[in-house]
Amino acid sequence: MRAVDASASAPSSDGARGERLAARDAATVVLVSDRLDLHVLMLERTSRAVFSPGATVFPGGAVDPSDREPRAAAHVVDLDDQAASREHGLEAGGLGFRVAAVRECFEEAGILLARDERGHPVEHSPALRAARDELNAGTAAFLDLLDARSLAIAGADLRLFSHWLTPLGAPRRYNTWFFVAPAPDGEDGAHDDSELVASSLVRPREALDHHADGRIDLIFPTEMSLRALARYERAGDLLADLDAVPRATGGAPSVVAEGNGERVVLPGDRGRPTGRWTIPLPDISYRAERAAARQVR
Repeated sequence: MRAVDASASAPSSDGARGERLAARDAATVVLVSDRLDLHVLMLERTSRAVFSPGATVFPGGAVDPSDREPRAAAHVVDLDDQAASREHGLEAGGLGFRVAAVRECFEEAGILLARDERGHPVEHSPALRAARDELNAGTAAFLDLLDARSLAIAGADLRLFSHWLTPLGAPRRYNTWFFVAPAPDGEDGAHDDSELVASSLVRPREALDHHADGRIDLIFPTEMSLRALARYERAGDLLADLDAVPRATGGAPSVVAEGNGERVVLPGDRGRPTGRWTIPLPDISYRAERAAARQVR
């Protein structure tokens, strides 16, 4: 869970502030669930946050060094670092993005995307909620929790979705990979009442409408993700299309430009797909991002 700071300033209009900041690796998970139709879990960030204060976001955050430890990789089934890295177009370290996505989802939203020794989704019991509180308080470690409960992360459950880079000028910058995963049955999530102050399952189109009329604030990657999700009526159809994304021999998916980011190809995309991610994504200013946003609205 990332720290908050009431003194953090907004990005400058010309990208000068934070221009020399290196982007930190990060991961986000888009949890989808059919509540008659497709809904997605969204959280509202506190107004005191350093990064995107007050924005409505998906669960996610920075990759910790522990997310890339061999002990973390040992808890992931169906996927190893070599295969995950090929999917990202990286030499190594790709699996850590999935571990980070699962850890941050648990810390921020209270949903643990893990399986027990029988291969069943983990039970979200009062004891597990207490363990989450200990993680957020800094008195426990995520990998220790997985060890103690003999839990496994099903790597294939997290479908690689998109790739974004925070523009120049932000007080913090992130090189973020987005994943899509099904929410466990019956789990609505619960914000942490610290960094996140509200949570809800919403239809993607409703979230976009609320953004358009000023009721919520969306950063550009979140908005573009919701636009793609809004094409779908059912979570199963979205997940099936993500599983069917064309891939190169090494496993890298076909991708399409998405504003100043990239996303895996989905049916109905207008852009011309390419066979690889852009690594690294080029730096842009907030001014350029706003121009990209105007083109899609």
